[in-house]
Amino acid sequence: MSKFDLTHHFLIAMPAMQEGFFAGTLTYICEHDENGALGLVVNRPVSLTLADMFSQIKIPLHDPLLAKMPVYAGGPVQVERGFVLHDTKKDWQSTLRINDGLAMTTSKDILEAIGEGEGPDSFLVTLGYAGWEQGQLEHEINENIWLTVPADEHILFALPPEERLAAAMALLGVNYSMLVEDAGHA
Repeated sequence: MSKFDLTHHFLIAMPAMQEGFFAGTLTYICEHDENGALGLVVNRPVSLTLADMFSQIKIPLHDPLLAKMPVYAGGPVQVERGFVLHDTKKDWQSTLRINDGLAMTTSKDILEAIGEGEGPDSFLVTLGYAGWEQGQLEHEINENIWLTVPADEHILFALPPEERLAAAMALLGVNYSMLVEDAGHA
């Protein structure tokens, strides 16, 4: 375990990070230890819906309420691979248990269960993940690239993606729009 473990924390991209993949992102840290960190961006939906994704991987999706759920750009690493962040009612073949309430699964069996209506109650699906090598995340935090705050499952699963970043900032008692540098208006 690293000196400070950010597992089950949000990383909030500082407004100064205006370019690149992580600009304006909220990332959920699934694992953080002496070897590095792994997280999923949870506020950047792509044009793909769950129905589109399931059709592409040839898994039937029987619940029409799930069909319109967005798929997220989880990070710049392994963007062709699906990652499911979910509650822990059940374990799957390749599940990383984050804490008592949350886990991340990369195996196809969870997608098949979701398609059959037997998946987790709360979940989101990303393509790709964000990864940091040993000491890299700590260095970036020291460089004021990220703010951190303990994660809140309500933000992950109950709020629409466009509200998640501001809600995470509110956990810190900070209004995100107050941090955004004034672009200058004529």
